[in-house]
Amino acid sequence: MTIEHAHAHSLPKPWGVVDARPWSNVGNVANTIGEIWYERSDSTDVPPSLLLKLLFTNQPLSIQVHPDDTYAQSIGLPNGKTEAWYVLSATPDAKVALGLKQRFTPAQLRHAIDDGSISDLVVWQAVHPGDTISVAAGTIHAIGAGLVIAEIQQRSDATFRLFDHGRGRDLHIENALAVANAGPADFRFSPTRLTDTRTLLVSNAHFTFERIDLAPNSAWCLEAKHETWLLLISGSGRAGSFDLTTRDAVFAQSDHINIRTGGIGLAGLVAYTGGLNPQLLECVDMEKTQ
Repeated sequence: MTIEHAHAHSLPKPWGVVDARPWSNVGNVANTIGEIWYERSDSTDVPPSLLLKLLFTNQPLSIQVHPDDTYAQSIGLPNGKTEAWYVLSATPDAKVALGLKQRFTPAQLRHAIDDGSISDLVVWQAVHPGDTISVAAGTIHAIGAGLVIAEIQQRSDATFRLFDHGRGRDLHIENALAVANAGPADFRFSPTRLTDTRTLLVSNAHFTFERIDLAPNSAWCLEAKHETWLLLISGSGRAGSFDLTTRDAVFAQSDHINIRTGGIGLAGLVAYTGGLNPQLLECVDMEKTQ
């Protein structure tokens, strides 16, 4: 039985931002924040299978692709990387890329990587706050500038770059060719309203991703049979013994999280393993919890 207030740490990236508020108060011109990773507070325990992170983009990221489990294990990695994005904020011209404009042969894709024309072949789409994008392993993709994104992914850093905007970092052409689905991709998933408080964003073999919206001054029990992450994206409240506000996260497993909301309620993103849980969230009588 485990409930932990997750530890957040920032990672510098060349495409990051100087000011990541309200998600972080850390940052300076010489060391821009590109990502915030949420980790278990007890680093000696078993590493989780999922990684929850935030991304901040002042420039476009590389065009890249991730392997599936089979290929990752064939090159000595524990697993591949399927991920999903939830757009927290976006400038008016913000966009992401998913898939290619048409189907290409491996030889055509190699040529497009070699001459840089891959940058003109990906499909860019405008995105707005609240959009959800599912990125299956093997999907060629990129994230543009002007975005703050919450990402849930299989815990892996296996990234094969196809194009990097002249930053001088290595490309990974052979690996990318081996794993890439060199064609169009489904772009945006339509959320499914499960209850008044729960919205299903993405569900796949690796994780389920939901948004929860809880009323002001209410009490709830969030069931965490399997590995579960909760990120507050607005409002405030208390989860177990932890006071939470926007940007705080909780990790739980084989337990349940007692949540009390503050005076303006709260919205959160919940990611968990083990398949869709119909009993994830239950309203609790406030009087019985006092």
